[in-house]
Amino acid sequence: MMKKLVLSIALATILFCFSKAQNLTTPQISTTEEIKQNFGLSQIEVSYSRPGVKGRKIFGDLVPYGKVWRTGANNATTITFGDDVTINATKIPAGKYGLLTIPGESEWTVIITKQTDVTNASAYKQDQDVLRIPVKPYTLPFPIETFTISFNDITNNSCKLELMWDNIYVHVPITTDVDTKVMAQIKDVMNNDNKPYFGAAVYYIENGKDLNQAVEWLDKAIAQNPDAYYMYYQKARALAKLGKKQDAITASNKSIELAKQAKNDDYVALNEKLQKSL
Repeated sequence: MMKKLVLSIALATILFCFSKAQNLTTPQISTTEEIKQNFGLSQIEVSYSRPGVKGRKIFGDLVPYGKVWRTGANNATTITFGDDVTINATKIPAGKYGLLTIPGESEWTVIITKQTDVTNASAYKQDQDVLRIPVKPYTLPFPIETFTISFNDITNNSCKLELMWDNIYVHVPITTDVDTKVMAQIKDVMNNDNKPYFGAAVYYIENGKDLNQAVEWLDKAIAQNPDAYYMYYQKARALAKLGKKQDAITASNKSIELAKQAKNDDYVALNEKLQKSL
């Protein structure tokens, strides 16, 4: 009886320890990252894992040349476009895709694929490619320990998707058609009762549209909000671009007056800089 009791206690202890071991949590060897970049009128999202160099030779060894690479570690790397984009003259519809690469010593191939679960080269099917383009690898002046995907050189309608690891950097230019969509929106909302005069005017100023129309809209926006120093500043910008120097100075001085009342030194400085450029 005593032996059975001892055996039961020992077994219970083993099971307890085993159950505790099952709940062990340790850091990820290659951490997972999800990045979201506002781009155009939506976002681009990337999900990937970030292996480290850890003293190893990376490209041409750990990551072989000439073979499909998941472009990360652990799970498949995916990229999601919130809107239609264009890469290397290829239009890619909004949606979720796999991001793969084939590293090479003097040239890489970047692949956007319909497959979103490729974790090894044997699972890759070339007939599922949406895009396949060659890109040039650049040698960095300093090493990057942890594999990094990022976005840079971001404008309203373009950006660079960048890959960096060890001493290698590659990038892919991405564009999207923002202007057609915004102009269609402006045309539509200007038929409504509550017209976004200010936002439409600023878009016209920033994108080389009809500046006289921008000034007209700004006058209407100012009539609705006469203490808006930032509106007078934008009007001064538009008038300056039209070559109407004195009118621009008058609008800018009004912006300075109102900005000082609002204790906004930033807009005072912006106006002073604008007047110096006239």
